[in-house]
Amino acid sequence: MKRRKFVQASLLTSAVTSFVSPLGQAKAASDAQQNANPEFYEVRIYTLKNGDQRKAVESYFQQAVIPAYNRLGSKTIGVFTEYLPQGFTKLVAVIPFNSLDDYFSMPDKLANDAAYQQAGAAYLNAEATAPAYERIESSLLKAFAGMPRLEAPEKKPRIFELRRYESHSETAGKKKIEMFNQAGEIAIFKRVGLTPVFFGETIIGPMRPNLTYMLTFDSMEEHDQNWKTFGSDSEWKKISAIPDYANAKIVSNITRTFLIPAAFSQI
Repeated sequence: MKRRKFVQASLLTSAVTSFVSPLGQAKAASDAQQNANPEFYEVRIYTLKNGDQRKAVESYFQQAVIPAYNRLGSKTIGVFTEYLPQGFTKLVAVIPFNSLDDYFSMPDKLANDAAYQQAGAAYLNAEATAPAYERIESSLLKAFAGMPRLEAPEKKPRIFELRRYESHSETAGKKKIEMFNQAGEIAIFKRVGLTPVFFGETIIGPMRPNLTYMLTFDSMEEHDQNWKTFGSDSEWKKISAIPDYANAKIVSNITRTFLIPAAFSQI
């Protein structure tokens, strides 16, 4: 009798294992694939001096960049202007790439893309006396292991916050990234309503070492409330109390910019 029950239990365990294991293995494989192949992001900041330049750059992205990049595999491109700007000053673009090869091969592909060249002609061939923009500041970012893919929010009126954390050394910068990835700060962000769009470590660009990330909110009131909730969160307090994660030791400067998406933005 005991042997019969043992055999039945063994068969049941085997059946459950054969059902659960493939699901668990599939999830683990998916997670490993994402972590092994993070996206890369180009963040462009256009300096503009007037409304004509803003119109020129926005038309270029709407008519040339977004259609061409989407055809070539770069999806979900964001185009933003400053929230409550003091005049026409900045336009920010976020362009995801599946790999470094995709990023570095893009200029040659665009040079041979007749539709892109035609659609972007006014921007690409602007005269020196009437430039489409003043200058471009461009950075290349590698997505965090804890959030290896960009997560575009629902399309509706909203505000975005672009934050850059600079560190005094590469070691300190890696420690701040560790705080997001291994210590669980990204999970806390999501839980308290600091909805992230992407996180990236700057591998090429100004003000290195730094990390840059983007959050989104329905309103400034929600922004203020959710940051307040984050600051009082018990799990966040535990993490931030760890001596190695003290801001004074790993973050030397924080820059934030509030943005609103262009009507044609894919983020």
